Amino acid sequence: MTALYIPVGLVLLILLAVTTSTVKIAREYERGVVFRLGRLIALKGPGLFFIFPFGIDHVRKVDLRVITLEVPQQEVITSDNVTVKVNAVIFFQVVDAQAAIVRVGNFMEATSQIAQTTLRAVLGQSSLDELLGGRDKINAKLQAIIDRQTEPWGVKVGTVELKDAQLAESMVRALARQAEAEREKRAKIIATEGEFQAAQVLANAAEIISTQPAALALRYMQTLLDMGSNQNSTIVFPIPIELIRPLLAAPVPMKAVAPGRPAAAPNGGEPLLVKAPAVAE
Repeated sequence: MTALYIPVGLVLLILLAVTTSTVKIAREYERGVVFRLGRLIALKGPGLFFIFPFGIDHVRKVDLRVITLEVPQQEVITSDNVTVKVNAVIFFQVVDAQAAIVRVGNFMEATSQIAQTTLRAVLGQSSLDELLGGRDKINAKLQAIIDRQTEPWGVKVGTVELKDAQLAESMVRALARQAEAEREKRAKIIATEGEFQAAQVLANAAEIISTQPAALALRYMQTLLDMGSNQNSTIVFPIPIELIRPLLAAPVPMKAVAPGRPAAAPNGGEPLLVKAPAVAE
Protein backbone atom coordinates (compact mmCIF):
# COMPACT_ATOMS: atom_id res chain seq x y z
CA MET A 1 0.00 0.00 0.00
CA THR A 2 2.86 2.36 0.81
CA ALA A 3 4.36 1.79 -2.64
CA LEU A 4 1.00 2.83 -4.13
CA TYR A 5 0.75 6.09 -2.18
CA ILE A 6 4.10 7.40 -3.38
CA PRO A 7 3.24 7.57 -7.11
CA VAL A 8 -0.17 9.06 -6.29
CA GLY A 9 1.45 11.76 -4.17
CA LEU A 10 3.91 12.58 -6.93
CA VAL A 11 1.12 12.87 -9.46
CA LEU A 12 -0.82 15.20 -7.13
CA LEU A 13 2.23 17.39 -6.62
CA ILE A 14 2.80 17.62 -10.35
CA LEU A 15 -0.84 18.50 -10.94
CA LEU A 16 -0.67 21.18 -8.22
CA ALA A 17 2.46 22.70 -9.73
CA VAL A 18 0.95 22.70 -13.20
CA THR A 19 -2.28 24.25 -11.93
CA THR A 20 -0.41 26.93 -10.00
CA SER A 21 1.66 27.91 -13.02
CA THR A 22 -1.29 27.71 -15.41
CA VAL A 23 -4.10 29.46 -13.57
CA LYS A 24 -3.67 33.21 -12.98
CA ILE A 25 -5.97 35.82 -11.45
CA ALA A 26 -5.94 39.54 -12.27
CA ARG A 27 -7.83 42.03 -10.11
CA GLU A 28 -10.27 44.52 -11.57
CA TYR A 29 -7.61 47.26 -11.74
CA GLU A 30 -4.90 44.95 -13.15
CA ARG A 31 -4.08 43.65 -16.60
CA GLY A 32 -1.81 40.76 -17.48
CA VAL A 33 0.73 41.34 -20.24
CA VAL A 34 1.58 37.86 -21.57
CA PHE A 35 4.67 36.91 -23.56
CA ARG A 36 4.45 33.51 -25.26
CA LEU A 37 7.88 32.29 -26.17
CA GLY A 38 9.01 35.92 -26.06
CA ARG A 39 6.21 37.17 -28.29
CA LEU A 40 3.55 39.59 -27.03
CA ILE A 41 0.00 38.30 -27.14
CA ALA A 42 -3.35 39.77 -26.12
CA LEU A 43 -3.91 41.21 -22.66
CA LYS A 44 -5.39 38.98 -19.99
CA GLY A 45 -7.79 39.90 -17.23
CA PRO A 46 -9.44 41.01 -15.18
CA GLY A 47 -10.49 37.80 -13.47
CA LEU A 48 -9.32 34.23 -14.04
CA PHE A 49 -7.21 33.31 -17.08
CA PHE A 50 -4.91 30.45 -18.11
CA ILE A 51 -1.43 30.39 -19.55
CA PHE A 52 0.90 27.66 -20.72
CA PRO A 53 3.19 26.42 -17.95
CA PHE A 54 6.88 25.50 -17.85
CA GLY A 55 8.12 28.87 -19.08
CA ILE A 56 6.17 28.89 -22.32
CA ASP A 57 4.14 31.92 -21.21
CA HIS A 58 5.46 34.71 -19.04
CA VAL A 59 3.06 37.18 -17.33
CA ARG A 60 3.65 40.71 -16.02
CA LYS A 61 0.79 42.42 -14.21
CA VAL A 62 0.30 46.17 -14.63
CA ASP A 63 -1.65 48.37 -12.20
CA LEU A 64 -4.07 50.70 -14.00
CA ARG A 65 -4.93 52.84 -10.96
CA VAL A 66 -3.79 56.44 -10.50
CA ILE A 67 -0.26 56.46 -9.12
CA THR A 68 1.15 59.23 -6.92
CA LEU A 69 4.80 59.96 -7.61
CA GLU A 70 6.73 62.49 -5.53
CA VAL A 71 9.46 64.33 -7.40
CA PRO A 72 12.59 64.78 -5.26
CA GLN A 73 13.56 68.30 -4.26
CA GLN A 74 15.30 70.18 -7.07
CA GLU A 75 17.52 73.25 -6.76
CA VAL A 76 16.49 75.69 -9.46
CA ILE A 77 17.78 79.11 -10.52
CA THR A 78 14.90 81.28 -11.74
CA SER A 79 15.09 83.73 -14.63
CA ASP A 80 15.80 86.60 -12.19
CA ASN A 81 18.78 84.71 -10.66
CA VAL A 82 17.11 83.54 -7.45
CA THR A 83 18.01 80.10 -6.11
CA VAL A 84 14.96 78.10 -5.03
CA LYS A 85 14.55 74.53 -3.81
CA VAL A 86 11.32 73.08 -5.19
CA ASN A 87 9.62 69.69 -5.00
CA ALA A 88 6.47 68.48 -6.70
CA VAL A 89 4.01 65.61 -6.89
CA ILE A 90 2.68 63.91 -10.04
CA PHE A 91 -0.57 61.97 -10.47
CA PHE A 92 -0.54 59.61 -13.45
CA GLN A 93 -1.89 56.26 -14.58
CA VAL A 94 -1.14 53.62 -17.19
CA VAL A 95 -3.66 53.67 -20.03
CA ASP A 96 -1.84 51.20 -22.30
CA ALA A 97 -0.41 48.29 -20.34
CA GLN A 98 1.39 46.74 -23.31
CA ALA A 99 3.18 50.00 -24.20
CA ALA A 100 4.16 50.54 -20.56
CA ILE A 101 5.92 47.15 -20.55
CA VAL A 102 7.26 46.95 -24.08
CA ARG A 103 8.33 50.51 -24.89
CA VAL A 104 10.11 51.46 -21.66
CA GLY A 105 12.12 49.45 -19.20
CA ASN A 106 10.63 50.97 -16.03
CA PHE A 107 7.85 53.46 -16.62
CA MET A 108 7.90 54.60 -12.96
CA GLU A 109 11.57 55.53 -13.03
CA ALA A 110 11.32 57.04 -16.50
CA THR A 111 8.37 59.23 -15.49
CA SER A 112 10.25 60.40 -12.39
CA GLN A 113 13.34 61.39 -14.39
CA ILE A 114 11.29 63.22 -17.01
CA ALA A 115 9.49 65.11 -14.25
CA GLN A 116 12.75 66.22 -12.60
CA THR A 117 14.34 67.52 -15.79
CA THR A 118 11.13 69.26 -16.90
CA LEU A 119 10.72 70.87 -13.48
CA ARG A 120 14.20 72.43 -13.66
CA ALA A 121 13.71 73.58 -17.24
CA VAL A 122 10.32 75.22 -16.74
CA LEU A 123 11.16 76.94 -13.45
CA GLY A 124 14.44 78.17 -14.93
CA GLN A 125 12.40 80.14 -17.46
CA SER A 126 10.08 81.64 -14.81
CA SER A 127 10.67 84.51 -12.39
CA LEU A 128 10.30 84.33 -8.63
CA ASP A 129 7.04 86.31 -8.72
CA GLU A 130 5.60 83.85 -11.24
CA LEU A 131 6.69 80.93 -9.06
CA LEU A 132 5.09 82.39 -5.94
CA GLY A 133 1.98 83.91 -7.47
CA GLY A 134 1.33 81.96 -10.69
CA ARG A 135 1.59 78.33 -9.67
CA ASP A 136 -1.51 77.34 -11.61
CA LYS A 137 0.07 78.34 -14.91
CA ILE A 138 3.36 76.60 -14.04
CA ASN A 139 1.50 73.43 -12.99
CA ALA A 140 -0.45 73.39 -16.25
CA LYS A 141 2.74 73.89 -18.27
CA LEU A 142 4.53 71.09 -16.42
CA GLN A 143 1.59 68.73 -16.91
CA ALA A 144 1.42 69.40 -20.65
CA ILE A 145 5.16 68.86 -21.22
CA ILE A 146 5.47 65.72 -19.09
CA ASP A 147 2.29 64.20 -20.53
CA ARG A 148 3.52 64.78 -24.08
CA GLN A 149 6.79 62.98 -23.33
CA THR A 150 5.22 60.00 -21.52
CA GLU A 151 2.40 59.44 -24.02
CA PRO A 152 4.40 56.94 -26.16
CA TRP A 153 4.89 54.82 -23.02
CA GLY A 154 1.14 54.47 -22.44
CA VAL A 155 1.31 56.75 -19.40
CA LYS A 156 -1.21 59.57 -18.92
CA VAL A 157 -0.15 62.41 -16.59
CA GLY A 158 -3.25 63.96 -15.06
CA THR A 159 -1.97 66.53 -12.58
CA VAL A 160 1.34 68.09 -11.57
CA GLU A 161 1.45 70.17 -8.38
CA LEU A 162 4.31 72.17 -6.90
CA LYS A 163 4.40 71.30 -3.21
CA ASP A 164 6.93 73.62 -1.61
CA ALA A 165 9.41 76.33 -2.55
CA GLN A 166 12.24 77.06 -0.11
CA LEU A 167 14.09 80.37 -0.38
CA ALA A 168 17.33 81.53 1.19
CA GLU A 169 17.03 83.38 4.51
CA SER A 170 18.24 86.65 3.00
CA MET A 171 15.62 86.43 0.26
CA VAL A 172 12.89 85.73 2.82
CA ARG A 173 13.86 88.91 4.73
CA ALA A 174 13.89 90.92 1.50
CA LEU A 175 10.42 89.69 0.60
CA ALA A 176 9.18 90.56 4.09
CA ARG A 177 10.50 94.13 3.75
CA GLN A 178 8.90 94.42 0.32
CA ALA A 179 5.54 93.25 1.67
CA GLU A 180 5.76 95.70 4.59
CA ALA A 181 6.54 98.58 2.23
CA GLU A 182 3.61 97.60 0.04
CA ARG A 183 1.25 97.59 3.05
CA GLU A 184 2.50 101.03 4.16
CA LYS A 185 1.97 102.33 0.62
CA ARG A 186 -1.63 101.12 0.57
CA ALA A 187 -2.27 102.60 4.04
CA LYS A 188 -1.00 106.03 2.96
CA ILE A 189 -3.05 105.94 -0.21
CA ILE A 190 -6.20 105.04 1.71
CA ALA A 191 -5.56 107.79 4.29
CA THR A 192 -4.97 110.37 1.56
CA GLU A 193 -8.14 109.37 -0.26
CA GLY A 194 -10.06 109.69 3.02
CA GLU A 195 -8.71 113.20 3.64
CA PHE A 196 -9.56 114.20 0.07
CA GLN A 197 -13.14 112.97 0.42
CA ALA A 198 -13.50 114.73 3.80
CA ALA A 199 -12.20 117.96 2.27
CA GLN A 200 -14.71 117.67 -0.55
CA VAL A 201 -17.57 117.17 1.91
CA LEU A 202 -16.46 120.18 3.98
CA ALA A 203 -16.16 122.33 0.88
CA ASN A 204 -19.69 121.38 -0.20
CA ALA A 205 -21.01 122.12 3.31
CA ALA A 206 -19.27 125.50 3.39
CA GLU A 207 -20.70 126.39 0.02
CA ILE A 208 -24.23 125.57 1.18
CA ILE A 209 -23.85 127.46 4.50
CA SER A 210 -22.43 130.55 2.77
CA THR A 211 -25.64 130.91 0.77
CA GLN A 212 -27.89 130.52 3.84
CA PRO A 213 -27.10 132.95 6.73
CA ALA A 214 -29.71 131.27 8.92
CA ALA A 215 -27.89 127.97 8.52
CA LEU A 216 -24.66 129.61 9.69
CA ALA A 217 -26.40 131.00 12.78
CA LEU A 218 -27.96 127.61 13.58
CA ARG A 219 -24.61 125.95 13.18
CA TYR A 220 -23.02 128.52 15.50
CA MET A 221 -25.63 127.90 18.19
CA GLN A 222 -25.33 124.15 17.80
CA THR A 223 -21.59 124.43 18.34
CA LEU A 224 -22.18 126.45 21.53
CA LEU A 225 -24.59 123.77 22.79
CA ASP A 226 -22.09 121.04 22.08
CA MET A 227 -19.34 122.94 23.87
CA GLY A 228 -21.58 123.66 26.88
CA SER A 229 -22.72 120.08 27.44
CA ASN A 230 -20.32 119.87 30.38
CA GLN A 231 -21.46 121.98 33.39
CA ASN A 232 -17.91 122.81 34.42
CA SER A 233 -16.91 124.19 31.04
CA THR A 234 -16.26 127.87 30.41
CA ILE A 235 -16.91 129.26 26.96
CA VAL A 236 -15.16 132.37 25.71
CA PHE A 237 -16.36 133.69 22.38
CA PRO A 238 -15.85 137.08 20.68
CA ILE A 239 -18.52 139.79 20.44
CA PRO A 240 -18.88 141.46 17.05
CA ILE A 241 -17.38 144.99 17.08
CA GLU A 242 -20.53 146.35 15.43
CA LEU A 243 -22.41 145.87 18.71
CA ILE A 244 -20.14 148.09 20.82
CA ARG A 245 -19.02 150.64 18.22
CA PRO A 246 -21.79 153.23 19.22
CA LEU A 247 -20.64 153.07 22.83
CA LEU A 248 -17.06 153.77 21.86
CA ALA A 249 -18.12 156.82 19.74
CA ALA A 250 -20.22 158.58 22.54
CA PRO A 251 -18.80 161.97 23.98
CA VAL A 252 -17.35 162.09 27.51
CA PRO A 253 -19.56 164.25 29.90
CA MET A 254 -17.85 167.15 31.81
CA LYS A 255 -18.72 168.72 35.21
CA ALA A 256 -20.09 172.32 35.31
CA VAL A 257 -17.62 175.02 36.50
CA ALA A 258 -18.05 178.66 37.51
CA PRO A 259 -17.52 181.32 34.88
CA GLY A 260 -14.02 182.59 34.69
CA ARG A 261 -12.58 179.63 36.51
CA PRO A 262 -10.37 177.24 34.70
CA ALA A 263 -11.73 173.76 34.27
CA ALA A 264 -9.68 170.82 35.33
CA ALA A 265 -7.94 169.24 32.40
CA PRO A 266 -8.39 165.56 31.88
CA ASN A 267 -5.55 163.25 32.83
CA GLY A 268 -3.78 165.92 34.95
CA GLY A 269 -3.05 168.27 32.02
CA GLU A 270 -3.23 172.06 31.90
CA PRO A 271 -6.52 173.61 33.14
CA LEU A 272 -8.95 174.88 30.60
CA LEU A 273 -10.35 178.43 30.81
CA VAL A 274 -14.11 178.52 30.59
CA LYS A 275 -15.58 181.85 29.44
CA ALA A 276 -19.07 182.93 30.34
CA PRO A 277 -21.31 183.65 27.40
CA ALA A 278 -21.91 187.28 26.52
CA VAL A 279 -25.25 188.71 27.57
CA ALA A 280 -26.93 191.04 25.17
CA GLU A 281 -28.04 194.39 26.61
